[in-house]
Amino acid sequence: MAINFDLNDLLAFRAVAELSSFRKAAESVHLSQPAFSRRIDKLEQALGVRLLERTTRRVTLTAVGRDFERKVRELLDELDATLLGIRGVAATHMGEVTVACVPSTVYYYLSEVIRRYHVLCPKVRVKVLDAGANEVLAAVGRGEADFGLNFIGSQEGELEFKPLVEERFVAACRRDHPMAKLRRVTWAQLAEYDFISVGRASGNRVLLDQALAGVSGRPQAIYEAQHVTTMIGLVEAGLGVAAVPSMAMPGPDHPLLVSLPLVDPVVTRKVGLIRRRGRSLSTAAQQLYDLFEDVKRPARSPSKARAAPPTTPRAAGSRRT
Repeated sequence: MAINFDLNDLLAFRAVAELSSFRKAAESVHLSQPAFSRRIDKLEQALGVRLLERTTRRVTLTAVGRDFERKVRELLDELDATLLGIRGVAATHMGEVTVACVPSTVYYYLSEVIRRYHVLCPKVRVKVLDAGANEVLAAVGRGEADFGLNFIGSQEGELEFKPLVEERFVAACRRDHPMAKLRRVTWAQLAEYDFISVGRASGNRVLLDQALAGVSGRPQAIYEAQHVTTMIGLVEAGLGVAAVPSMAMPGPDHPLLVSLPLVDPVVTRKVGLIRRRGRSLSTAAQQLYDLFEDVKRPARSPSKARAAPPTTPRAAGSRRT
């Protein structure tokens, strides 16, 4: 028995799945709301299942609808790539790419790659899913992201991990903090100040706990955050000091923050690209994926403290007594 729906019905469904609104979805595909509703009804009747739950305020996907949306998105992405190849118009650089990444890679690495990519492919829409390391793995594994930028994934059989850079953890503090005068900092010295850490569920926390197992005098957190970028914000606000990946720190010209080498022991992490093993990327996604190698960023050396500028909050964490 033939299934009675067409490509336009699938496009309409993808639009409402992304926008969670019949009105906005109808506008995006240039249909009136009644005509758009008929398309969705036609699709649900053809499949014999309910894809959407509709209330007066919002539209949500059913469990079947969520699974169908992932398959429709993959199908349409593959169709886009195929049509680009057949028509010989890949040079127009049209499409959409979704990248999952840990937040600590966004500001000072991923943003630079995307900036260069936009110059090369100005018509491609890039969606960034910033989440914890485990969520990034899951998003790539489920096909919700074309590929990811992560520091875990090399042990996942269904995923391919391509290392890009190995970076060390550094001590982050304000320039007006007593610790900023040091050339390097031990973990035991960090323990002398109010310490900010990520929560136990964080991939960075797991990595550090493993690396520091058995280290005496390691710092104990007085504040916890879910993401490294939040920790850096707390350091900048003068609430304490933190141990963060060097990639997450701003450059040496930052007016308030400074990073220092962390030793005894030195702890590093490898950041790389993850993608589903054996699955080809769309033309647009492959171009962005390849650009990471071209813009491979060496791990930043810890910035040296300079004369502190006029301060606004109090010094970043006081020495404990």
